[in-house]
Amino acid sequence: MDVLEKFKNLDEDLSLIGLEKSDYEVEYFCTPVGAKIIGWECEGIHYCFIEGLGETVFAVNPETAEEHYVRPLAENFEKFISLILATKGTTAAEQISGWNKEQFLNFLENDGSDFEDFAEKRQAVLNKIQTELEIEPMKNPFEYVKKIQAEFDYSKIKFSEEYYDVLGLEIPE
Repeated sequence: MDVLEKFKNLDEDLSLIGLEKSDYEVEYFCTPVGAKIIGWECEGIHYCFIEGLGETVFAVNPETAEEHYVRPLAENFEKFISLILATKGTTAAEQISGWNKEQFLNFLENDGSDFEDFAEKRQAVLNKIQTELEIEPMKNPFEYVKKIQAEFDYSKIKFSEEYYDVLGLEIPE
């Protein structure tokens, strides 16, 4: 059984780490064509593979203030889990593109500290994932994500007509 299958079989509240499971396929205007959704964070933020783009894991954020609504986070699912273990969930990982290193480290230091019960439950889920999947937290998550995003060719992502309509863009040929 591969890492993704083991992950899918975990009996944990994955919403605590921003990867809530869903039985229905909701698509936002910026959900790429061919997206296979892994899990949901909140307010439309979701994580997926994109058909034709290999094993890369992407974050989709319909409310982004940045240039791209869809950004790569990891070159495969195992590295994605390693990233999530290092960042204590999807929130910090998804936000790296808009942060500098100081903002990232500050967030990690303070994330969940106001809600001790939440932080303890989240850490228990992370510990279970690490043990069950036998994956270690990524050593340099900030640098890893910045590099993968800087090197990615965003023109490879295909969107629906709705995406271009919402943004008032011309559909590429």
